[in-house]
Amino acid sequence: MRRSKHYDGEDGEMAQMLLAAGVVLLMSLLSMAVYGVKVAGLGQPYDPASDAVIDMSVELQAAFQPLLENRTNNLVSAGLDDEEAIWTAINWTHDDMLHHGEIRGVEVKLLNPQVSEDAGVYTVEADAGIADRHARLSHRLSVIIDLSE
Repeated sequence: MRRSKHYDGEDGEMAQMLLAAGVVLLMSLLSMAVYGVKVAGLGQPYDPASDAVIDMSVELQAAFQPLLENRTNNLVSAGLDDEEAIWTAINWTHDDMLHHGEIRGVEVKLLNPQVSEDAGVYTVEADAGIADRHARLSHRLSVIIDLSE
């Protein structure tokens, strides 16, 4: 009697079930491996050498008042109303800080800007939010701009 190369009957069904079980097991192992790699990336330790947030905070505090004053004065000289000049200067400063931060790998946002005026003296306050992959910092910026002259 000659044996055929194909399995018939129960032997064929057992082989297919074994193959299917192997494929399911392989897919399960691959799925767990992908999940394990994702979870391993979440627990990256803080890098103490990365001080970009602190550096950006110092730069922002040093540059915010002169930048806002110069822009406001230039806009007033160009013919804008005082309050409109202040708000335009705030928006431009926010955009510049955002782009400057992106170049350095840090996100910078000026949040909730508020402007108050008393006899031509404007007080501008805003929350500065600075963050990167390792740290997040928030602090209050306050500027007094005298346009009464």
